Amino acid sequence: MTQADLDGLVARFEAGEISRPEWTHAAHLKVGAWYVDRFGPDEAMARLRVGIRRLNEANGVANTPSDGYHETVTGAYVRLLSRFLAGCSSTMSFAERVCALLSSPVAGKQALLRHYSRAVLMSPRARAEWVEPDRTPLPKV
Repeated sequence: MTQADLDGLVARFEAGEISRPEWTHAAHLKVGAWYVDRFGPDEAMARLRVGIRRLNEANGVANTPSDGYHETVTGAYVRLLSRFLAGCSSTMSFAERVCALLSSPVAGKQALLRHYSRAVLMSPRARAEWVEPDRTPLPKV
């Protein structure tokens, strides 16, 4: 994976051109990391919130209380991505940091369950608004 690959993925994300099958967990993480790296966690969150909803709609996925955009998942990953990227060596390129991220525990699909019970994380409230972890705190950003 190269910087050009990552930039291209983000350009396709912003244009709403990533198909639903391509919008994998890894693709979410790559795009999220790119935004966190470029804009910091607060601005990344604002941009991801809009962009994920827009991409969902472009793919015919309704953003409802049971499907589509998930505020708590997005916010929790922004925190985890921020912490991970900040902990990487300054000598690593961004593409190298993303490769390291994808092979780390942060990239595991169960990573958020260290912080949240499944019931809390999958609740309609957590999909609609930020919900604090009910197991272990997330890193501060």
